[in-house]
Amino acid sequence: MNFSQRNRTLRFRSGVAPLALVLAIAAQPALAQTAATPAPAPAATSADDTADVVVTGSLFRRANTETPSPVTVLTSESLSRAGITTATDAIRSISADSAGSIGTGFQTGFSAGGSAVSLRGLGVSSTLVLVDGLRSTNFPINDDGHNAYVDLNSIPFSLVDRIEVLKDGASSTYGADAIGGVVNIKLKQHFTGVSGLVEGGVAERGDAAHQRAELTLGYGDYAEKGFNVYINGEYQRDGRVTSSSRGFPYNTQDLTPIGGTDNNTADQSLVVNTPTAYVTRVSQSDLNNPLSGMVGSPLTTQYNALGLANCAGGTYAVTSGSAQGVGCKYDLTDRYRELQPLQERYSVNGRISFRLSDNIEGYVTGSYSRSYVSIHGLPSAIRQTQPFGAAPLTASSNPGIVLPVYICSSGVNCSTAADRSLNPNNPYASAFAGDPANGAARIYYLFGDIPAGSDRTNSVYRFTGGLKGSFAGDWNWRVDAVYARDNLSITQHGLLNIAALAKAINTGSYNFVNPSLNSAATRAALAPDKTTPSYSEMYSLDAAITKVLATLPGGPLQFALGAQVRREKLENNNQNVNLDTYGLTTASAFGQHTVTAGYFELDAPVFEQLDVNVSGRYDHYSEGFGRFSPKVGVKFTPIKQIAFRGTYSQGFRAPTFAESGPRSQYAGFVTTTAPCNFQVAHGGILNANGTCSANGNPYNNAYSLGRGVAGNPNLKPETSRSFTLGTIIQPVPWFSLTVDYYNVKKSNLIVAGPDIGKAVSAYFAAANPAAAAAAVAAVGPGYSVNTVDGADPQFPNALPRVLIINVPYVNANYAITSGIDFAATASIPLGSGLKFTSRVEVTHVFKYDLHTASGDVQHYAGTLGPYDLSSGNGTPNWRGNWQNTLEAGPYSLSVTAYYVGRIKEVGTDQGNLSTDCSANLYKTGDKFCYVSPFITTDLNFTARVRDDFTFFFNVKNLLDARAPVAPAAYASAPNFLTTWHYAGLIGRQFRAGATFKF
Repeated sequence: MNFSQRNRTLRFRSGVAPLALVLAIAAQPALAQTAATPAPAPAATSADDTADVVVTGSLFRRANTETPSPVTVLTSESLSRAGITTATDAIRSISADSAGSIGTGFQTGFSAGGSAVSLRGLGVSSTLVLVDGLRSTNFPINDDGHNAYVDLNSIPFSLVDRIEVLKDGASSTYGADAIGGVVNIKLKQHFTGVSGLVEGGVAERGDAAHQRAELTLGYGDYAEKGFNVYINGEYQRDGRVTSSSRGFPYNTQDLTPIGGTDNNTADQSLVVNTPTAYVTRVSQSDLNNPLSGMVGSPLTTQYNALGLANCAGGTYAVTSGSAQGVGCKYDLTDRYRELQPLQERYSVNGRISFRLSDNIEGYVTGSYSRSYVSIHGLPSAIRQTQPFGAAPLTASSNPGIVLPVYICSSGVNCSTAADRSLNPNNPYASAFAGDPANGAARIYYLFGDIPAGSDRTNSVYRFTGGLKGSFAGDWNWRVDAVYARDNLSITQHGLLNIAALAKAINTGSYNFVNPSLNSAATRAALAPDKTTPSYSEMYSLDAAITKVLATLPGGPLQFALGAQVRREKLENNNQNVNLDTYGLTTASAFGQHTVTAGYFELDAPVFEQLDVNVSGRYDHYSEGFGRFSPKVGVKFTPIKQIAFRGTYSQGFRAPTFAESGPRSQYAGFVTTTAPCNFQVAHGGILNANGTCSANGNPYNNAYSLGRGVAGNPNLKPETSRSFTLGTIIQPVPWFSLTVDYYNVKKSNLIVAGPDIGKAVSAYFAAANPAAAAAAVAAVGPGYSVNTVDGADPQFPNALPRVLIINVPYVNANYAITSGIDFAATASIPLGSGLKFTSRVEVTHVFKYDLHTASGDVQHYAGTLGPYDLSSGNGTPNWRGNWQNTLEAGPYSLSVTAYYVGRIKEVGTDQGNLSTDCSANLYKTGDKFCYVSPFITTDLNFTARVRDDFTFFFNVKNLLDARAPVAPAAYASAPNFLTTWHYAGLIGRQFRAGATFKF
């Protein structure tokens, strides 16, 4: 069976599996038991089904939690049944999470190591994340260089009581950023006794080792004694998974076995940086500077491999063209990439609850969480562009780094030094001892003996305290304070110091012929670790008061009034502030401001069948702008079994410090493939169907194209208008369903270069660099060519690749997204101690369109667009999950299935507005036009051995469904979509553990 046949078979099995398993469970009640990885149940919590609660998006306590706004509730019970063990996995399982969502598996770019949710696909900075209804501080590094978010890895999962996801605008209650919706993580308020959990697991292939432990100690019966105190600790560790371990197609860029393109040039070209060095003879204009090799074609077509005897993967020969010789075969993705980094998290949390009098209560909480992510990546290449902002002469790719004829101990003026000697790394040194200017060796090399990657440690401190009470019967008040600080430390490994590289070459201290002989000291001097600290900080004080104004036919007329003051600060330091390291980002963001706000809410149950809710909030920012955000919600219940609801709201997103700070800057990079006209000019082949192939020239391969942007203090907030219309149906007590339509328009978008696609197209359409620069500048103000690549060694007179285009941050364009959410729950008692529960949640995106100032419309729904915002993962137009649980006394069995619809491999934000297969980003026409649908299924079994002890067993990706092939994905995640298909990369996993409580 070939790969495509196997993949179709697996997808078929995955699709029928959830239904088959449910039917099997129903047919065999003797096997019925709910599957879960249960969090230890507390002896007493704040979640009492009969008590009034404050629902996310409202300031009032109420018994009826079905508000006019659509809210999805994930209880600790449903999460444990799904085998979910982190806040990240819990929140990102919501079907409304869409384009721009960040998972821990995303290991490249600005947000590597962080995790975030993007409701409605409007971006992580348009989804507000709260903990117990209060803000926390943002992750110090912005996604895509400018989008702010709360790192979900910092949230203690073992204390989660429930997660409420408000899928509607809520700026009228919470202020900025609540455009796509609000995620409110509610933690346990009271706990008595001792409870704990231990869990371990491993993937079927022997990796992805998983360990988890929790312990909670609590004392004090709050109801009787008026106080409660608890302390909690948790730990989780998940091991690495390499790309090589999962095999084809996740470990290569060569898809020829399934009819695709071979984009792995490391086994066919001698002008590719690989762990075997390739050299050819060129001239050197400055014998003291290895960066001064000649421009254009070398002095010979012959290339020599240094250390070819060490080649373990076989060799290949190139006998024609401008780069001939024998090389060593490599697949760099298979050799170095990984699918899952090492992740380790632990936290310590505590809470004290107290009653000061019959009508005054208070609390104090404190938490510390530490998230550590260790990422392995590709080693550094010797040929690189200069750091963003550095002089072009520091580039080692243009005109090209060389090995000189002579070396010496000082590395300075070696051609005339008294202790000079011929360079053992340069095979032309002996023949050109008398003519060193014409005997330099242009080198292509990857430092495979120097491990590369990063270690990211994120530590979050958060303290809250508050008082609430009542007076005069129907007046209620509360005051809450928050302090939070997020300290992030990033240590980069394996990146080359520019000066150290020049010295290592001129002194001959680094052995390019046999790198295994290099000492640890030599490697450390060449690529020293670089550690950069950054932090964000927030202080917040909230106060609100509510009162029953009157009694209406439908219930009490309630009014609330509140105020907030908030201070936020960010210091995201430049990791490459001295511009002394190749391949290291220069992104930075700085800023601080004070936000003051006042807000109100009025809830009027006009009749028993009609409830009207009106709210509004005004926020003022110390930068000088302000915004009022209103909202109206209506719920109509003509009969007990059915209700209709709808909302209209306006909201906003304030510019982030990265977008508006005058000291902020970044250069973001996106995987780009040059158009066919460019490839043909560089030796590519134009196929009969209009597509093209690189023809073995790595200069034609996909590469990273940067956008250079600086902060703009004159930006205005993004604004939004949204409305929802839905129904709640409960025909019988054991079944309910909701259907909600949503429509969001987001205007004055803060975008970095909205016409970047036009700028790129304009560049590649030009005949020469001067004409290309002029064409890019003609796109609009703020657009210009920043950096171009070195000349193509094989076609030195052709147009070089553009590496960085300067683009402006501007308020431009607007986006509209609409769709429908469907959710249903059935809880059916079957008799004899049996109970069957089924819950399903589905989101269908009708459209997600970006309207540009020029009148163009970019269509994203069901495609890989917005390609840049989503890191090449796109906007699936169908997402859903379905959980089925059968309980039989002390046993339970659960099956949870997750579905992602097919995605078209086009991206209209990449310069082509067409969504036809002819615009396929993979450039091979119809064959790989779609990424197939994906279904994965998890199973959980629990057995309550005693009242104080429960055993559980979990199988994730029960049917071992494989991630569908996505050739147009980012080159750093070749052939798969990390955001949507992660479970299909890791494969089947087994976990088991136990909980106890007493």
